Amino acid sequence: MLDFIIQLFTEIKYFVGFIQNGVFPDPLTKDEEESFVNLLINNKDKYAREQLIEHNLRLVVHIAKKYESKIDVLEDLISIGIIGLIKAVDSYSLDKGVRLATYAAKCIENEILMHLRTNKKSSKNVSLFDSIGQDKDGSVITLIDVVPSTSLTPDLELDKKQKVAKLLQYLDKLDPRELEIIRLRYGLDNTKELTQMEIAKKYKISRSYVSRIEKRALTKLLQEFRKDS
Repeated sequence: MLDFIIQLFTEIKYFVGFIQNGVFPDPLTKDEEESFVNLLINNKDKYAREQLIEHNLRLVVHIAKKYESKIDVLEDLISIGIIGLIKAVDSYSLDKGVRLATYAAKCIENEILMHLRTNKKSSKNVSLFDSIGQDKDGSVITLIDVVPSTSLTPDLELDKKQKVAKLLQYLDKLDPRELEIIRLRYGLDNTKELTQMEIAKKYKISRSYVSRIEKRALTKLLQEFRKDS
């Protein structure tokens, strides 16, 4: 799960870079989109996945601007919208019955709306870590729990290790309670990964309080990655 956090934060930074530089690739034609979708679905083609995301960044900005406010700044909404776009590309299949762009627009908007509903008092929480339901044991399920991880090539493995090293340095930015929650949730220091419910029972606090601490800690880590970029 720690590997996936690193991978996702890296992707967000990469695609946000396009937007910050004012680079908006033109939308794909129907034929181009179908070609890349087929490559992604049939061959797991990484280049096709990247193109499908890049050429829909304009869509993210368009939707994010609709929800911009003094509380919810555009940059945060764009980052959250990119999560929705990545989720759309990774979960799209031909049996959806609509074009990818149409499906992605819905996923982007849903991700932003989920953020707005669950974070009315703060614009810095990342909806990737918000609850999307519960398992049969009553433990919280987040998007990060259900997105599959992928194997890495040697160069990406080295890059991942470097980012993990940075992440471990960023842990100094957390207060003791935040660090302990992150350590238990993601199995740092060779500890067993625990659910929010298990941590709540361990410390005799509410699961929602554990969730708030975890979100706050992950937001701090994301902000450090942004500064480093």
